[in-house]
Amino acid sequence: MALSETKKRTAGRSFLFKLTESVATQGISFVVGIVLARLLSPEDYTILGLLLIFGNVARVFVQSGLNTALIQKLDVDETDLSSVFYLSLGISGACYALLYFTASLIAGYFAVPQFAGLLRVYALILFPGAFNSVQQAVIARRMAFRKLMKASIVATVLSGVVGIGMAYGGCGVWALVAQQLTTQVAVCVILLFVVDWRPKLLFSWQKVKSLFSFGWKLLLSSLIETIYNELRPLVIGKRYPEGELGFYKRGNQFPELLMNSVDGSIQSVMLPVFSAEQENRVRLKAIMRRTVMVSSFLVFPMMAGLALVARPMVSLLLTDKWLPCVPFIWICCADYAFYPVHTSNLQAINAMGRSDVFLRLEIIKKLYGVAILAVSVFCFHSVYAIAASSVVSTLIGTFVNASPNKKLLGYSYLEQVVDLLPSLGMTAVMGVAVWAVGRLPLGNLPMLLLQTAVGAGVYAGLSLLFKPEAYRNLVDMIKTLRGKTGEVTNG
Repeated sequence: MALSETKKRTAGRSFLFKLTESVATQGISFVVGIVLARLLSPEDYTILGLLLIFGNVARVFVQSGLNTALIQKLDVDETDLSSVFYLSLGISGACYALLYFTASLIAGYFAVPQFAGLLRVYALILFPGAFNSVQQAVIARRMAFRKLMKASIVATVLSGVVGIGMAYGGCGVWALVAQQLTTQVAVCVILLFVVDWRPKLLFSWQKVKSLFSFGWKLLLSSLIETIYNELRPLVIGKRYPEGELGFYKRGNQFPELLMNSVDGSIQSVMLPVFSAEQENRVRLKAIMRRTVMVSSFLVFPMMAGLALVARPMVSLLLTDKWLPCVPFIWICCADYAFYPVHTSNLQAINAMGRSDVFLRLEIIKKLYGVAILAVSVFCFHSVYAIAASSVVSTLIGTFVNASPNKKLLGYSYLEQVVDLLPSLGMTAVMGVAVWAVGRLPLGNLPMLLLQTAVGAGVYAGLSLLFKPEAYRNLVDMIKTLRGKTGEVTNG
């Protein structure tokens, strides 16, 4: 069953704007990150990594699953939006107070004296985040991602200027804190001008309870997910020498940047698209298959290529002082490669309003994930084993996430594997070619350029030769964006 041309075009344009936003902001962040990495030390990034642990956990409470509930709900009014805003603002204040008064204790635990002052300033990020969360829900419901694109790009540029300027001025880790704060504040201010929604003097506990009946399961799921994701940085930051966490975070940053640019864009657009089709399971399955195929078609070669060019890239861009992060890049690339199928299954479950299933999956995954992490900590005594435990958990989690959709959508394990195989096969061939080029006795710059060119050329050539369904879907999406007719492959 094909989507209407109007829906196809709306979804396609939304994806384009979201992808442009992600690519632009991630690209700018990439350049800024290179400059900052050259100016700052791995120890500075270790402190930032610790700050992010507490900031990320607090942001889960601020959003409380209500952001997703606003997107998923079919009918949302001003009372819904304003009630969520005021509740989020109140939770921001409570979380900030807790972090403020416990900052000294946390600093003592990690034996980093300046951490208390840094945390008290960094935690201010929660207040603009409360406003941004509701505004972004409004944008998602309206599929108005062009406005978010503009805000994000301007905010990223501005925060980059602030961060680099302070780093040049010798401010150390404060430059990274200022960069983070500037991003959120700038987005908040810009969205005030580009989005016509403002909080009204409206509040309804009944509306909050209705949204929270869906959102509390997402809150608990997000809390479990966030705490679990921060366990590795927490263990590394506590057990290993200062700077090791900085290498881990830097190694994670490169693949995360690519993954967020493509898969993150697709998933941001797909939740409202999935939600709009939640009553039509046949159509929802067709959209989900297309999403899995297209995102994997893009993400697989990116992750493989990045892993293979990691060493010359790090040496060239960040200098040799950051080479210890290369093994972490390899590990994180393997971890992120299967995120498209992982997140697509979860988005479909959310769109169908099955937050109960979502929560159950999160509990199951984190129980065995913590067990795998514990084995890596106590049996292998290696920071690389701790990082690699995430790959094992993600691979198992991919099948766990897919399990409910066998029943809910009739999308079996075998179908999902078959949808991934063409992209995986072409990526393997590309990887062999890039690896072979890497054996040549070349300097960092010519090696990086040659490997990138060979990888892109081989993958593009294979795509044109075999024209897998993912490739055809992507071409069709591009044609739709250009106003041309073309049938969408429904698989």
